[in-house]
Amino acid sequence: MSSSKAPAARRKSVKVMIRHVPVGGGAPVMVQSMTNTDTADAAGTAEQIYALANAGSEVVRVTVDRDEAAKAVPKIREILDKRGCDVPIVGDFHYIGHKLLTENPACAEALDKYRINPGNVGFREKRDRQFSTMIELAMKYGKPVRIGVNWGSLDQELLASMMDENAKSNQPKEASEVLEEALVQSALSSAVRAEALGLGRDRIILSCKVSEVQAMVSAYQNLAARGDYALHLGLTEAGMGSKGIVASTAALAILMQQGIGDTIRVSLTPEPGGDRTKEVIVAQEVLQTMGIRSFTPLVTACPGCGRTTSTVFQHLAEKIQGYLRNQMPEWRKKYVGVEQMNVAVMGCIVNGPGESKHADIGISLPGTGEAPSAPVFIDGEKRMTLRGEGIAEEFEKIVESYVQSKYEERV
Repeated sequence: MSSSKAPAARRKSVKVMIRHVPVGGGAPVMVQSMTNTDTADAAGTAEQIYALANAGSEVVRVTVDRDEAAKAVPKIREILDKRGCDVPIVGDFHYIGHKLLTENPACAEALDKYRINPGNVGFREKRDRQFSTMIELAMKYGKPVRIGVNWGSLDQELLASMMDENAKSNQPKEASEVLEEALVQSALSSAVRAEALGLGRDRIILSCKVSEVQAMVSAYQNLAARGDYALHLGLTEAGMGSKGIVASTAALAILMQQGIGDTIRVSLTPEPGGDRTKEVIVAQEVLQTMGIRSFTPLVTACPGCGRTTSTVFQHLAEKIQGYLRNQMPEWRKKYVGVEQMNVAVMGCIVNGPGESKHADIGISLPGTGEAPSAPVFIDGEKRMTLRGEGIAEEFEKIVESYVQSKYEERV
């Protein structure tokens, strides 16, 4: 089912190619993620990149913080290529990126994009020289660059200068406003500097990351209004669990509803033993629930109430969601448009039949005191009723049959 009100038309930005992936210029909003392995561990990092890519990450960033990490990058690319995984890899550089790229040409060649933080690329007289070195290397190897400004590592000389100037003003602004302007100025002035050195605008992506929702929204609105560079969205540190998911969703949804953003990342703090791919799934679900992109069939599930004291529908909804996500890699290769399918798993007679009719395929489970039967609706019509212990398995077979009959096979 499509939303009656779509997000605003996408802001026009210059298209940037990262390996084979288009960013901006009207291309679909791209999902990005980042590893949390030691990049020097080539096998372990390649394994996590493979898992992130398999979950749907379209670009993966890795930390390149020392010589051992830089030397591991070509090995990581080789491992991934042997596994048939061509996901682009971005190198994240801080402080000594100019040195690592210069001394490790194989790394500079293997990476598909460089991320530069203008706040710590160099200090005082070294700043321009070291920034220029990285831009020149990007041009030499034909790589795009993300100029990523963070409020936790903002150029302190720029900020101090702007704060001093503001203090002398007859109508000084709030410190938060000055900080936001410093973020935007740092990104834009660095982009202008990169272009002056010869790097094309079609090889530049900008970001202004902070950790507060309102500050992020304001900074990106400002940045979007002052240029046509492709923009990467995300909170610097979203947080753990539900807080991180809610904060990221709130910030991303506001901006994307306004047509702002070309790539996104949900920077979740992993729970102990947690799966890194969760940040990819959340980013996909933000885009899909907003009607911007489709990745996997959505399950509309009843939240439960006093009419559904049985947990049968909860277990079924969880099982169906897992089944759909597990099937999607195979379905996506085989069937056209299957990721747009909508499945409803409802808990009682109040909303169950109605919600199921609105879905492509839905099942309405019996609530407390209702007859032990589960009507199944396909394309808005009741087609059958399931009973007994094997409802979940039967429903999975019905969904599989529906996919085979509804969606055209790829040639």
